[in-house]
Formats: sequence, structure tokens, C-alpha cells
Amino acid sequence: MNIDDALEWVEIADNDFDSAVLLNEAVRKHCEIICYHCAQAVEKYLKAYLVFKGVIPKKTHDLLFLVNLCNELNSDFESIITECSFLNKFANDIRYPHKYQTSENDVTYSINAVYKIKNFSLINGLRNIKNENEETVENPNGT
Repeated sequence: MNIDDALEWVEIADNDFDSAVLLNEAVRKHCEIICYHCAQAVEKYLKAYLVFKGVIPKKTHDLLFLVNLCNELNSDFESIITECSFLNKFANDIRYPHKYQTSENDVTYSINAVYKIKNFSLINGLRNIKNENEETVENPNGT
């Protein structure tokens, strides 16, 4: 269990998601880039969980591979497979010619999917573990 490395992944994921949200507020929206950043955020949230569990994730952008790997460790990840499946099409190919056509609906669904995954207890809980560990170190007797 390496919480510091996991939280570094979470921080990078948060930055990707913040970028997507900011781009979504722009006057001229680039839907494919927003969806790409959403997929990137989810990739990093999943890798954060894997790293926390001691699994070194292979270099991949395949969200279905990653969420299924997480699901092998904890079946609660089943609840976010649909969102990962949707975002998977934006994980890499969207950045190259012959990309998917994206719409405002794709952006809305992507952002909502990331909110769900970011707040998913096993992902969001990583932040709490760090805080609990710091409180224990600062006050080991709980007084």
C-alpha cells in the first residue's frame, strides 16, 4: 500500500478533470478534447487505486482493462464499468484523424461520469486514508 504514490495519481487525475471542466466553460468548446481529458482523468483515478493496492499498472489507456483489473480486487468497481466503457472511446483514438464525432451530449455524459468515478468511495476514500494517517502520526494516542 503506497498512499503517497496513489495520491500523486489522484492529483494528476484531478488536474485532467479540472482542465475538462474549464474547457467546458469556454465560449468555443472542443468537445473531443473535453471528453479526452475526462477519459484521462478516469484512467489516472483507476491507476491510483491499483497503485494503492500494490499493483503496478501497465502503460495503457484502456479504461475497460483498468476497471476490470480494479474489479478483480474489489467487486464494487462493477458499479462504474458503464461509465468507463463510455469514456474508453475517448481515451486515445480521439486525438488522431478519423476520430469519433463528439457532441455536447457526450461532454455532459463524460463530465457526469467523471464526477461519479471521482466520488466513488474506493477512489475518493484514498484522500481520506492520507488524512487519517496524518492525524494518527500527529496524535498517535487519539487524544
